[in-house]
Amino acid sequence: MTCSLGQGKTTAVMGEGPQNADIMLIGQNPGAEEERKGRPFVGRAGKYLDQVLKASGIKREKVFITNVVKCKTPANRKPMAKEIKDCIPLLMEQIKQIKPRVIVLMGKVAWETPRLKGIKYIETYHPAAAMRFPKARERFEQDFRKLMRQDD
Repeated sequence: MTCSLGQGKTTAVMGEGPQNADIMLIGQNPGAEEERKGRPFVGRAGKYLDQVLKASGIKREKVFITNVVKCKTPANRKPMAKEIKDCIPLLMEQIKQIKPRVIVLMGKVAWETPRLKGIKYIETYHPAAAMRFPKARERFEQDFRKLMRQDD
């Protein structure tokens, strides 16, 4: 990794899912559980995301899940602008290789992802925010229900 977060790391969480997924989910950065397991969204927010996917009729194994920043930030703080800038080229390469039809940007950091033509983008809350705030939860769950309806 070329960013300061990647220095000295043994595990960068690159993402998981089919390399030709129609749907890509992008979050902010991995947390401690994600770093430990080397998989995105496997902590508390990931368990909630799994519930929402299932309730929406979307199979986790059919979507590609990743984050803007690939390494855990100290104290799980929001990534700094330089860290985001350092990681964006890698994220953009993932998007170009996977060629998803729809990208769900989860949270403010993900909302800053540059847009590519031919891909539909949905901005929604991060699952961690949706777990904490009822209005965010309602919108988050609604966005995933809409996503499934568009998938028909």
